[in-house]
Amino acid sequence: MRAMILERAGVPLRPARLPVPEPGDGEVLVKVSACGVCRTDLHVVDGELPEPKLPLVPGHEIVGTVAKTGPGVAGMAPGERIGVPWLGHTCGECRYCREGRENLCDQPGFTGYTIDGGYAEYCVADARYVFPLGEAGKGGQEGQGADEAAAPLLCAGLIGYRALRMAGEAKVLGLYGFGAAAHIVAQVAVHQGRTVHAFTRPGDHAAQAFALGLGAAWAGSSDEPPPEELDAAILFAPVGALVPAALRAVRKGGTVVAAGIHMSDIPGFAYSILWGERVVRSVANLTRADGEEFLALAPKVPVTTHTRAYPLEAANEALSDLRSGALTGAAVLVP
Repeated sequence: MRAMILERAGVPLRPARLPVPEPGDGEVLVKVSACGVCRTDLHVVDGELPEPKLPLVPGHEIVGTVAKTGPGVAGMAPGERIGVPWLGHTCGECRYCREGRENLCDQPGFTGYTIDGGYAEYCVADARYVFPLGEAGKGGQEGQGADEAAAPLLCAGLIGYRALRMAGEAKVLGLYGFGAAAHIVAQVAVHQGRTVHAFTRPGDHAAQAFALGLGAAWAGSSDEPPPEELDAAILFAPVGALVPAALRAVRKGGTVVAAGIHMSDIPGFAYSILWGERVVRSVANLTRADGEEFLALAPKVPVTTHTRAYPLEAANEALSDLRSGALTGAAVLVP
């Protein structure tokens, strides 16, 4: 099969031919039809996340069909359309798993990080951690187009939805960094009757126009104050300096949610901008319950993803476009 391989951090992915993997006990072999390019992939490739499996096939926003089931897999048959997310396995035994917080598992497996992912024609996944997606072609899109549109939901959507829940009942919401995740969350938030303010890189007028087109009440640069106090802010941009900026923008009792798996160092700031029972919290990974809730909600909004397709062998180009901020919406690899 064709695949893109990371051999060591900081170097471009290498195209390769690999054997099609065999599913083991409880696993399914997935024929990949689309795989989103997530900022987490960029953190892995650039070496900002430590100790990935090497060599590694990245990618964890996977849409495909079951090609083969391994021993012990029930209720899933070849041809079924499924999605494979970032959380690929948990131990089921640590205190966090026992408490229903599997996203904090002490011995997790992550697709495209510790488990080979979807920058390939096929991948293997634990059948307990994939999501049924139903038939393609619903919502006005057919075949490959539907799979391409669904791919960003598997991480940008899922993590964004968890971050939105962590923001509580905020009626006035700020989104810092308007890329793949924020463009999905904005649609959900507007659907829920919230007021959305979008913050972009200074001078990124295309992203600001994109946000306004998706229902944001205001869009401006991350170095500007919003036109009103925020009840909560979600940070998708991995920029530590945005934490104090967001704290200054939220009202007393407000929440700042850091939604990324990696962020640059947060600079020191005056206690006065935290005082007033403001809260700073992070979001780690996702649970399967998050996925089930969000994937049931998305068609009711309905969420429309804005994607740019790249052939599998152009994975390095897609990563470069994401790194430079040249994307509006989400990049998706199509094998």
